[in-house]
Amino acid sequence: MEVVTGWTHKSFPVEDASRVGEARRHAAQLAAGLAFSEVDAGRLALVVTELGTNLHRHARKGRLLVAARPHARDVEVVAIDEGPGIVNLHLSMQDGQSSGRTPGTGLGAIRRLADDFDIHSSVPDGTVSVARVRGSDAPQGPAASVRIGAVCLPAPGEAVCGDAWTAGRLGARFSLMVADGLGHGPEAAKASLAASAAFARHPSAAPREQVQQTHQALQTTRGAAICALAIDGETSRLSYSGAGNVVGRVLSGVFDKSIITQHGTAGLQIRRPEETAMELPAHALVIVHSDGIDTRWRADRILPVMQKDPTLAAAILLRDHTRHRDDATVVVLRREDQ
Repeated sequence: MEVVTGWTHKSFPVEDASRVGEARRHAAQLAAGLAFSEVDAGRLALVVTELGTNLHRHARKGRLLVAARPHARDVEVVAIDEGPGIVNLHLSMQDGQSSGRTPGTGLGAIRRLADDFDIHSSVPDGTVSVARVRGSDAPQGPAASVRIGAVCLPAPGEAVCGDAWTAGRLGARFSLMVADGLGHGPEAAKASLAASAAFARHPSAAPREQVQQTHQALQTTRGAAICALAIDGETSRLSYSGAGNVVGRVLSGVFDKSIITQHGTAGLQIRRPEETAMELPAHALVIVHSDGIDTRWRADRILPVMQKDPTLAAAILLRDHTRHRDDATVVVLRREDQ
């Protein structure tokens, strides 16, 4: 089974033009770590510059989130703002609609330069977009049965994230664990990374077995809230288990059901793990998040991006419902065979 280690973003609030340069330099370091060619690194620099300049000139409370995704050998750049939104998104994507004296021609240039690009805008709420640049010699694997979108950020003032997530893929079966170490900072990160390592040792285990194994593995840490789930693509069946306040929802246009785990903390004290199963409705998103995201979020904000890149749904939840005082992680899954 292929194991995908979750990525953590670094946030760059675009308060002035200098922050765009910081984000570009950070992206260049990530590109070097992935052995990008000069041409690919140049494409990434232009994408970061264009997105960041647009935020600085036109948006309120704009920020860039940048992360390397080693499994795909790409660098992901997420742009988030809180308004005013783009009135005519189709027109803004056309050539000639530049944000000013920038190195490209606005959103149309980003779409051409990036290997993946998607965007959603709402007036007056704001705009979220995601762009990815891959190394041109990155191997092309088989199409995944489940598409992953994720945003993972450390608590304000922390250099490491106390949340972690890991996924496993084998044929039509997909599994996931999201862990939230108690508190935040290095000790919380130690607990969540231990949970990810426990998952990676047995990625095909049933969710309740994952929870029990993780509980044992976290005995020497401060403990973590966890949620483990598995999707069987052949039967459209979702099963999940967990302990603590890592929760989520299964959402479609006509379906909305919460993923709720039992009380307890893996590594400290949990009851015998229980496993719940449900049939996934067509065109559904499976959303799992740590308690850095308020659980009382509105589904109507997510419905417009149901068929878009799932990272956009994660970015909207982060923008609209983060608690601003803890690590925050949102993982969004969508089956590609629907």
